[in-house]
Formats: sequence, structure tokens, C-alpha cells
Amino acid sequence: MSQYHQLASAYDALTRDVNYTAFADYIEWQFSRKIGGVKLALDLCCGTGTLTHLLAERGYEMMGIDASVDMLAEASSKDTDALVPPVFLCQSMERLDLYGTIDACISTLDSINYITDPSLLQAGFERIHLFLEPGGLFLFDINRPETLQSMDGQLYLDETEDTYCIWQGSFQDGLLRFDMDLFRQEGKHWRRYEEQHFQRAYQPQVLEQMLRQAGFVTVEQFGTLKKETASETDSRVFLAAWKDLAWKPKTN
Repeated sequence: MSQYHQLASAYDALTRDVNYTAFADYIEWQFSRKIGGVKLALDLCCGTGTLTHLLAERGYEMMGIDASVDMLAEASSKDTDALVPPVFLCQSMERLDLYGTIDACISTLDSINYITDPSLLQAGFERIHLFLEPGGLFLFDINRPETLQSMDGQLYLDETEDTYCIWQGSFQDGLLRFDMDLFRQEGKHWRRYEEQHFQRAYQPQVLEQMLRQAGFVTVEQFGTLKKETASETDSRVFLAAWKDLAWKPKTN
């Protein structure tokens, strides 16, 4: 059972509740804090590329990278109104290899939680730091450990006209496992597929230490799409890591 194989073609329909516009607005606020601004950005673990395309249409030169060929196929097939269409590459975070440097890197919707091996995550942080310009920004969000723990034993359902997705969470030893049953309508019949997904619970303070070890000078924590410091009531935490001190303080 592979992650995002059968799910890829149904992902956008099953996640229609995600407010990508709000994510793009928040990312642009964070970009505005970088001295010199952001021109070229990387969307790491871009999935089906919805956010990548949206930022490209707002005038940023975008690259999207994901380890799933199926998700990238969906991303590449989308129409775009961007003057410069995004470039999509199939790579893993720990083996990131770009043709040049970037101004910023983003990774959204708890993609970092999906990197369950801390040593690979550390290697990924180091690769991102390597390819960022001086003063570059690495912005990502995670699900809090408490959020993942709360999904233990919970059953969830998402559905569209031709897709029925049931998944159940199981939390143990810092890992949340999603056992997913996906039913797809194919002609007059329904076919069942199975996928299994994993997320690791990372404490934000531990990630701060890992980022500093990778070379980032300043690391900030923000609440869910907020300009204020994260609180315990935030189920999702954003971390903004700066390659050096070329950044602007928080402003409303």
C-alpha cells in the first residue's frame, strides 16, 4: 500500500474545505517580512500543486517538489493563469537538488509531519538551508503532538459523487497511522483500494533545535495562519526559520 497512489486523483475533491486563499494570503505576509522580498520560491511537498499555482498566479516564480509521482501528475495537469507557470520536480526532501538558489521555501498542510524519520528530516532541513539565499525564509506548519494524539481511535469520512473515503487513526509511540479505505466508482461498479499514511508527532521546540543545527539563525513560532506567537489552543503551528538576520520583525 503506497501513500497518495489511488488518492491522488481524488485529493482535490476530498479537500475542498481547505482555504488555499487564506494560506496564500498568510504566506505573502510572511514573504513581505523578508528584506528584498521574495521572487523565486519552492513549494516543498506540493502535492497536487493547488497552492503552488495560486502563488504563481500572484506573480511569484514557483517550483513545486513532491516525492509522489501521482500527486505531481495532478499538479502538472492543472491549467494556470500565471505569467510564468510553476516547474514541478519529483524529489524527496532529504535529497533536494535544485539548479540554483531560492528566496524562500514553504511546506504546508502538515507535510513535515509525514517525514517520520527524524534523521531524514534533519537532512532535509540542511538541504533547504543550502539552497536558500542569504536572508532566505523557510516557512512550514505542523500538527501539534496533541492534535495527532486526539485522532487516536477516531473514524473519519470524506465523500464525493464518485469517491468514498473512510480512514481511522491509531496513535502509538509518537506515530499516527491512518488506515484508509478508498472506494472509487469505475463505470457501473465500485472498486475498493487501501492506503496507509503515517505522521510523526514533533514538538515545535525540538524542530527549532533541528533547524538551528541545520544553520538557521532565527526561528519563530506562529499560531494557525496568525501573525501572533502560537498558543496551546492552536492545533497547527507555523515555524518561520531565517537563514540569517536579514528579516523584519513581526508586524500586524
